[in-house]
Amino acid sequence: MITLYGIPNCDTVKKARAWLTGHAAAYQFHDFKKEGVPPAQLDAWMQAVGWETLLNRKGTAWRKLDAAAQAAVVDAASARALVLTQASIIKRPVVVWADGAVSVGFKPEDFARRCG
Repeated sequence: MITLYGIPNCDTVKKARAWLTGHAAAYQFHDFKKEGVPPAQLDAWMQAVGWETLLNRKGTAWRKLDAAAQAAVVDAASARALVLTQASIIKRPVVVWADGAVSVGFKPEDFARRCG
């Protein structure tokens, strides 16, 4: 089973969900806003893709942080602490594929390759 993690009103998450639905790919959706970020999953994602990939430094949530909070994110531990308190900082969607692989973001060609 594919698990897609994100925020329902995020445009990229909407595109990814529509793609999966349109290609009859069975998946479950985990809403960061309602269910939070699962700490054990976060650790696995950081190990799989790296904290730099997971952290969305281009998004609104990042830009709303004050300079000191942004400057404090210097390694995996500080990124993890921030993400656990502000899920909107995560680049979306995070997808855990049926084989356990992890991807971040949405590119139709990547989804097509992974879904066969």
